[in-house]
Amino acid sequence: MSKENFIKGAAILSIAGLLVKILGAVYRIPLTNLIGTEGIGYYQPAYNIYNLLLVVSLSGFPTAIAKMVSERRALNNFEGAYQVYKVSRWGLFLIGLLSSVFVLIFGRNLVTFLGYPGSYYSMIALVPALFAVPLLSAYRGFFQGIQNMTPIALSQLIEQVFRVLVGLYLAYALVGMGLEEAAAGATFGASAGGLAALILIYILFFFSRRNIKREIANSTGNKIEPVGHIVKNLLYIAIPITIGASIAPLMGIMDSYIVSNRLTSIGYSSVEIADLFGELSGTAQTLINFPQVFSTAVAMSLVPAITDAYTRKHIKRLNVTANAGVKMSLIIGLPCGIGLFMLAEPIIALLYSSIGPAKHASSGALLEILSIGVIFLTLVQAFTAILQSIDKQFHPVKNLAIGLIVKVILSYILIGIPRINIKGAAVSTTVAYFVVALLNWRDINKTKIKINIIKVSSRTLLSSAVMALAVAISFVALNRVLSQSLATLGSISIAAIVYLVCLLLTGAVTEDDLELIPKGEKLKKFVRK
Repeated sequence: MSKENFIKGAAILSIAGLLVKILGAVYRIPLTNLIGTEGIGYYQPAYNIYNLLLVVSLSGFPTAIAKMVSERRALNNFEGAYQVYKVSRWGLFLIGLLSSVFVLIFGRNLVTFLGYPGSYYSMIALVPALFAVPLLSAYRGFFQGIQNMTPIALSQLIEQVFRVLVGLYLAYALVGMGLEEAAAGATFGASAGGLAALILIYILFFFSRRNIKREIANSTGNKIEPVGHIVKNLLYIAIPITIGASIAPLMGIMDSYIVSNRLTSIGYSSVEIADLFGELSGTAQTLINFPQVFSTAVAMSLVPAITDAYTRKHIKRLNVTANAGVKMSLIIGLPCGIGLFMLAEPIIALLYSSIGPAKHASSGALLEILSIGVIFLTLVQAFTAILQSIDKQFHPVKNLAIGLIVKVILSYILIGIPRINIKGAAVSTTVAYFVVALLNWRDINKTKIKINIIKVSSRTLLSSAVMALAVAISFVALNRVLSQSLATLGSISIAAIVYLVCLLLTGAVTEDDLELIPKGEKLKKFVRK
């Protein structure tokens, strides 16, 4: 594949991924306003189980399929590449069938065990998605292997668009029947999205079959392998990736279980528990996802740059690039964390006006705690990208597992304290991110890369401090003459301008740093002007 086509394919996936993340993050705001925190409390536990089951089919297998298809095509074994797709498609068909039947039979037991019996309808609404999405991943892996990224990007966009539109429509249509039913309508959006994406990608695959058959007919290295050999290789590649990817959804499930268990032990009813869990997952945690849209883009851009320097053994460039990547992550994470902390309750009130002042205050308190975690989370993403780029893939997995243990222990202790209750889950999440970031940093500094945290953060921290002062002054001043919503929007706008100016005045951002950001060349021209 030519360098230009590779860049084009990466750009297509990056743009699609960015749009998907934005849609997913924005989706929760109207949904929470529609069904409230209690409704989100029924929606989220089912979605946590769905995410964990989905990781098995979506994390490791597409990568394994793509790798094996690509390898065989490079050897002019086009029939072998197609055989990998066929074997993996049947395997993922069985995984989808088993997982969907499992949830259909044991769905009520699962949500009852977690302490959210009201999530049963939401769990059942996800059964079609559990069947469709594994099959979808087989097609995506094949298209990735033949280096055709357009069908993948289109299927991702269609999946998310259908999820949002169908989910919101059904939630609106069913809210009159009850919050459990409305939450189920919202979760069915994932099933609608999965089915729509599967249909689309199959159509695109169908129209590609003529070219595939022509390639097989013209190839000189065709070779059919034993099915067991293909399955063994698929599992060898997929299992480590799947284990690492399972930790985050497992953390979500543990969160929902411990919240329910510990709040029950201090006297909360099932409805109150769903309401509190909805505040945590539907309002505060949703806002934490917004900065990730941009920090993830930086982490993705960091991988090829680090890999290239590492492969060529350019130690100086390796260190410069790694430190610049961490700095760019902090340039995103620090102002977002500080801004969310300072305007937590006003932002909640602005975005979730329907939930009322009492919940604005309680959700704002949760957001204050989680906002600190944003800083550590962006560091985790950057450190993970660096470790993966220098063949230390298992270190982030190990550190995430340790973070999960820390979170479980802290959640169990803190949530059981009546004065802390649900805030204990937010505290444990923030501490867990801090622990993972610290461990990843330690592992990086054991290699040839040395990350100087003070050096990469000092100017950004100064710019963030000035921004924080601007937020404090502008919000108080604007709130005296405008409504709180307008004051919040005005304060955010002023903060963004002040922060950007400070970054340029302090020299926190250099032209080389901008190359790590998508469309960095255009940004460099703008900064020069």
